[in-house]
Amino acid sequence: MMSEAWASAAVADCLVPVSAAGKSKVQARDYKPSGRFPVIDQGQEQIAGWTDDESAVIDAPLPLVVFGDHTRAFKFLDLPFARGADGTQLLRPKADIDPLFFFYACRAIDLPARGYNRHFTVLKEKEMSYPLDEAEQKAAAGVLRKTESALQQQAAVLDNLQELKRAAMRELFTRGLRGEAQKETEIGLVPESWVEVVFAELGEIVTGTTPPTKDRDYYDDGTIPFISPGDIDHGFPIASTQKHITDSGLAVSRALPAGTTCVVCIGSTIGKVGRTTVVSSATNQQINAIVPGVGYDPNYLSHLLTYRADIVRNAASPSPVPILSKGTFEKLMLFTSTNPDEQTEIAAILDTLDRKIALHRQKRAVLEELFKSLLHKLMTGAIRVADLDLSALTPTQATEATA
Repeated sequence: MMSEAWASAAVADCLVPVSAAGKSKVQARDYKPSGRFPVIDQGQEQIAGWTDDESAVIDAPLPLVVFGDHTRAFKFLDLPFARGADGTQLLRPKADIDPLFFFYACRAIDLPARGYNRHFTVLKEKEMSYPLDEAEQKAAAGVLRKTESALQQQAAVLDNLQELKRAAMRELFTRGLRGEAQKETEIGLVPESWVEVVFAELGEIVTGTTPPTKDRDYYDDGTIPFISPGDIDHGFPIASTQKHITDSGLAVSRALPAGTTCVVCIGSTIGKVGRTTVVSSATNQQINAIVPGVGYDPNYLSHLLTYRADIVRNAASPSPVPILSKGTFEKLMLFTSTNPDEQTEIAAILDTLDRKIALHRQKRAVLEELFKSLLHKLMTGAIRVADLDLSALTPTQATEATA
């Protein structure tokens, strides 16, 4: 419950005028990849580009909040910057509201999207609350900045890990592990000893079947994962599914064992790859699955198909809804190692990276929930900074990516 030591007012009544008279705006075509001053526009990225144009630079009064009139994005600027050409509003709170607190208070406002229409008029009519004690404002803003900083650092670690995985896959599937010569093929460079196979030689190809939804005995209280394209996170084990089926539902489907590689073969996400992890599961008809045959490590096969996903995408029919039949899928070609030890080693390297990525995704999710909760509670007075213990919230170092 909000303390009596809080005030409430419309956003419009919390603002003071900001003049950018005489300051030019930078057109998108003039953004540079580097320069002296950042260009801030209404896009979601904090910095859209760079400029050396001093006539566009806003260096007072700082700090300011930049609001994207179309995108509803808020950005806090405490260093000189230049504005993009369209859709930005410069906001500065009155003297008794800390600018950083104002920034977070604005982000806590429920501002529904109106398509590409402008939102500033709606924002000004919204009510915001703030503690009268400016020290409390600064403390709340500081907690939120610290939490968001930890979240951003965690996201950076995750980005680094994902880039590391992409680089590792490129190295492993074009050079192998034996330091051998490479050969040029129609799908690019591969290790000299790797052999050409069609997908049908990798194992049993299974196209999914959906049990009739009108028969609830196939679905009600089911515990067996029923996989749809939306359940697949490309390149990773399938962690959960939106739908489940019963033993009866599985009996009229095509059961898949753990370690099966699932490939989406219809729709906008065609080529997306995932791997089953439970004893038994099934898929809908949008997915062709490969149950690994003798001589193929299940995890290796999943990683190989992930790296070569373009083979599936490029083979799809050119239509508004891309589709790849089972017959065509079975005839697709790639190159693979036939050395069991090499397959196992490649899989172990990439599995390790997957586990690290999963861990940091979980950490990021926890921080996202923490930030969301703190933003709401601190900006409404539901909790005070003095009530919090954030001693465990320490910066995440980028070195975690390779730890």
